[in-house]
Amino acid sequence: MTYKGFSKLPTLLVGQSGGATAVINASLVGVIEVARDSGQFGRVLGARNGIEGLLAERFILLHDQEPELLQVIRVTPSAALGTGRHKLKEGDLDRALAIMRQHGITAFVYIGGNDSADTAHRLAIRAAETGQELRVAAVPKTIDNDLPETDHCPGYGSIARYLANAVRDATYDSIASPQLHAVKFVEVMGRDAGWVAASGVLGFLSDERDLEPLVLLPERPPADVEVVLAAVERDLQTRGWSVVVVPETLRTADGRHLGGNEPDYIDGFGHPYYPSTGAALTRLVSQRLEVRARYDKPGTAARMSISLASAVDQDEAYALGAGAVERIVAGESGIVTILRRTGDDPYACVVDAVPIERVANTVRRLPDAFIAGDGFGVTDAFRRYATPLLGPEPFPRYGRFDEGRQGM
Repeated sequence: MTYKGFSKLPTLLVGQSGGATAVINASLVGVIEVARDSGQFGRVLGARNGIEGLLAERFILLHDQEPELLQVIRVTPSAALGTGRHKLKEGDLDRALAIMRQHGITAFVYIGGNDSADTAHRLAIRAAETGQELRVAAVPKTIDNDLPETDHCPGYGSIARYLANAVRDATYDSIASPQLHAVKFVEVMGRDAGWVAASGVLGFLSDERDLEPLVLLPERPPADVEVVLAAVERDLQTRGWSVVVVPETLRTADGRHLGGNEPDYIDGFGHPYYPSTGAALTRLVSQRLEVRARYDKPGTAARMSISLASAVDQDEAYALGAGAVERIVAGESGIVTILRRTGDDPYACVVDAVPIERVANTVRRLPDAFIAGDGFGVTDAFRRYATPLLGPEPFPRYGRFDEGRQGM
């Protein structure tokens, strides 16, 4: 396979993997622009659908794309190269490296989450074992915000902004119409960590704290469904309505999935996808508490919507992609770029890097200091941590009539 613009300089390959976010393309453009401008690479290639594209030799030229197009790609939702969830088999490693040799690829940047870091790590190890020249860097991407070492992950600030607004709006709807659906569950992504669910409280301003929803967290699993029913019933008795943010993967303390114990699907990395937790709890509340209930499931719209994306998230995603190439040009390999917080007021982060093995196949859960004492909410420490990630002016101001000013 040949490409126009062939150069004797080496080639950098970049791919995207896992669930696409609102800002994964910002990281991609950071990689492309810094690699192109470095003068160290004759070509920048993109692998279609991640590692699957590498193994199938489905590449696209990126270094000669128009700057205007790249700026549009930077703010385009989902993954411009296409994404995938292919788990590298042992035999795939040698094939992948052979393809890289054939195309003169001496640098590889992989944008993704835990599993993508593992893929990059395995390729770096095999290249070192066989003496093949290959510098490898991973760029973090996950709305789950569950990667260790980094202060937070690109994609999280945007989904947090989206859900904080969505849960707040859903709450005002519940206040207005408890007779139509007194209980509302909002089912969110996040795998087995509570970062995404916790973001559901961030939209409530200081004069709205009395409206905050219940939040169910994987780190504080209920002993059984009776605990959830009791919390909802208390809400109904005190407020007349109840909004509950629930993770799609929520289990009881003894490991039973609240949506059902049989997964609908298991991906190539062994991650199970269970039936809807929100749907199951909605049915249970309707039957046991004899009130109307419903559930909302933002789903993939929350994961990669650009309409409420955080400007902070977009800028940091770009910086992490750019930083990965800068590290490669400096001679580093086997690293993942991360964010280190250097200030809270004003908020600031800098790009750093750590060895990939400190991130691959590891999950960071919501710490105890961020979880309210009753297990159904978050602390001010979490608000201080997460609110800057949402970007400037994330919430409009809403109004409520004074209940004390009743007409005659």
